[in-house]
Formats: sequence, C-alpha cells, structure tokens
Amino acid sequence: MTTRAFVFPGQGSQAVGMGKELAAAFPQAKAVFDEVDDALGQKLSTLMFEGPDDQLTLTENAQPAIMAVSMAVMRVLAANGFDLAKAGKFVAGHSLGEYSALCAAGSLSLADAARLLKLRGQAMQKAVPVGLGAMAALLGLNFEQAIEVAKEAMQGQVCTAANDNADGQVVVSGHAEAVDRAIAIAAGKGAKRSVKLPVSAPFHCPLMQPAAEAMREALAATTITAPVVPLVANVTATATSDVETIRRQLVEQVCGTVRWRESVLFMKTQGVTELVECGAGKVLSGLVKRIDKEMLAQTLGSPAEIETFLKA
Repeated sequence: MTTRAFVFPGQGSQAVGMGKELAAAFPQAKAVFDEVDDALGQKLSTLMFEGPDDQLTLTENAQPAIMAVSMAVMRVLAANGFDLAKAGKFVAGHSLGEYSALCAAGSLSLADAARLLKLRGQAMQKAVPVGLGAMAALLGLNFEQAIEVAKEAMQGQVCTAANDNADGQVVVSGHAEAVDRAIAIAAGKGAKRSVKLPVSAPFHCPLMQPAAEAMREALAATTITAPVVPLVANVTATATSDVETIRRQLVEQVCGTVRWRESVLFMKTQGVTELVECGAGKVLSGLVKRIDKEMLAQTLGSPAEIETFLKA
C-alpha cells in the first residue's frame, strides 16, 4: 500500500512561464493566480507567465509565485474530489514551501500565505545589503562535514550550514568572505566541487535575524488553524499540528537550518513510501533519490501530471 506525503518546493524552483499551462487548463488554477494578484495588489501572474526573469527571481516575487503554483495544483486536485486529509499522512515544504504546505493543509488562507511570503521576501532582502552575504552548495560533503567547514570558515564572521538537502548536497550561508573561505576549505576536505548560488541574500543563517523579527510580528497577527494533516517542520524534522508551535517554528525557520534530508527520513520512519511534489520544478523529487533509494517520488506540476494522478 502507498502512503503519501505531499511536499512543496522552495526558492530556485521559479521559472518564467510557471503556472501558465495550469491557468489555461483549469479555471481553479486561474482563480488562485487572480486571488494572489488581488491579495498582493500586483499582477504577479503576468510576471510569472511572461517575465522578465530578473523581476521574477527577486525574492519578494519568487516566494509568493512558487506558493501560488503549488496552491493552483492543490485547488485543481480538490475540485476533482481529492481530499488531503484522507490521501496524505504529512505535508512538508522546503523553506518558503512550508507556507505552501500549511496553506494546502488549511492552516493559512491563500491571501495570508501570499502576503506573508511577500513580506518574508522583502524582509530577507532588507536584512543584509546586496553583496555582503552569499550561499554556496558544497557538493560531495555530508551535513556533519559541512558544519565543520562552516565553523572553520567563520573567523569572526557568520557562516553556517543552512540547508541539509541530501548527503552530498549541503548549502552554507553567511558573510560573502566567509562563504568564499568555506569553498576553499571544502575542497581540502574532499568536496567534489562547490557552487555559489544565484541568490540575493544569505538565507537560513543568523544574518537573517531582522527578517525573523519582521515575521514574528506578522505571524502574531495572522490567523493560523490546525492543519488537516501534520506538518513536518524544517527546523525540527518532526511532525506537529499545534498552532502555536507552527507559529514559533515559522519564525525560527528564517535563521534556522532547513533539515530536509532528516525530514524525508523522518517521514519514512512514519511509514511514508512516496513523496508527491506539488508545484513548480522537480527539485524535491530529485533529492528523494539521493536521500533514500526506496522512497518513491512523483511531481504534480503540469496538467498532464495532474490528470494522470487523478486517474490513478
């Protein structure tokens, strides 16, 4: 028997044209994009469908855009009789994907999720002047090795292991010079190669503290209800349905490590056999193969994929 968890992508999964096919194929998808446009008071959908790429990539646009595509998928499923409470054991999301997961599970309204992510993107961008921070993927190292590299690279600056995506794919984040040092140190510790990420700010490190405070204030004023299935949280890699815990962990998540590898392994220990990635791109499905060879994964991002899933 297949036991599924529904997972939601994070930043980096945006691309010009995202959501366009869904909007053309399904009125429910178009309604999601219209609702997000209204909530933000901007034509985000036009930016998603037509670009330009540099505007879509801005953190404050990419975050709500990625969530909108995920929710478009979920609304189409729901309109065709899909019930997350019956079909899924957990929801989880990578960084901003946690907001998509909570929206999918009924904890956050679509308009609130869009506004929170717009603010989160703006606050993260503002927290560190452009050029002062950086992120790099250390390929070929595991999480423990990346922690050692980051410690060695600090030298009075900030450098932390920000994303534990899979063994062999760990991301460090912090001051630009410290990240450069980490790349050099990683090479000496057996990293196959290291890649600077095309991001505008150093996410998931202590430099994001001003953004965490902005989110604390915004989340305190936002209605959150218990999710229909538990959320596996980035910061703990365990499940919760408690509203105040969710609220607190969304704040901690801004500066905290995204413990994705551990989250997937936790879901496996709880009997999950397949992850269903809902939304733009195939990043999380790709990581599954590296985390656990036995775990199945499928993506729901195109009309064809959705139709195949609904038939099954």
